[in-house]
Amino acid sequence: MPLTVVLAEDSPLMRDGLVGVLTRFGHQVLAAVGDADALIAAVREHRPDIVVTDVRMPPDNTDDGLRAAVALRQERPSLPVLVLSQYIEQSYAAHLLDLGSDTGVGYLLKDRVSAVSEFVDAVAQVAAGATVVDPEVVRQLLNRRRDPLQRLTPREREVLALMAEGRTNTAIARELYVTEAAVNKHVSNILQKLELHLDGHGHRRVLAVLTYLRG
Repeated sequence: MPLTVVLAEDSPLMRDGLVGVLTRFGHQVLAAVGDADALIAAVREHRPDIVVTDVRMPPDNTDDGLRAAVALRQERPSLPVLVLSQYIEQSYAAHLLDLGSDTGVGYLLKDRVSAVSEFVDAVAQVAAGATVVDPEVVRQLLNRRRDPLQRLTPREREVLALMAEGRTNTAIARELYVTEAAVNKHVSNILQKLELHLDGHGHRRVLAVLTYLRG
């Protein structure tokens, strides 16, 4: 079934190649852009059946494409998104995959897409609501999630253990003979390393303690 596609890829050669492949298989590329801002604008304008995007692209040349994909899924949860990348950006890959399973999502490594038919099949599967993830991405995400506490320093583990006891930052500072400012910094680092964000289900501090208790 023909699909409408918005494509984002900062390499002109790769972008033209992907447009050619999608067109050859009967799909309509409504826009092919080279930066994350243009991607967001094109999706809002055209409302395609699926978005195919690279991870690293302007304006910052970091993970702008992936952050744009996450933002677009938050705006439109029904939007299928297929990410193509040379890299595994674990934090945003996990966030993208966590946005829900009701609508298709995919994360493929460019170097591991061995055939045109494999890529086109992935586009069709994601558009149909499936989740298509490169096995190497799955492996790294599982390793990352297996024990998130391994990313904490010994002092940060001490602080988290005291948080689990219900101590305030002031009480933790007294217990460890450090300043409250130092504790605040440790708490901030803990939340960042455990990749915990404010949401509608609870405070990050509570989620951090739950992570500690599960560990």
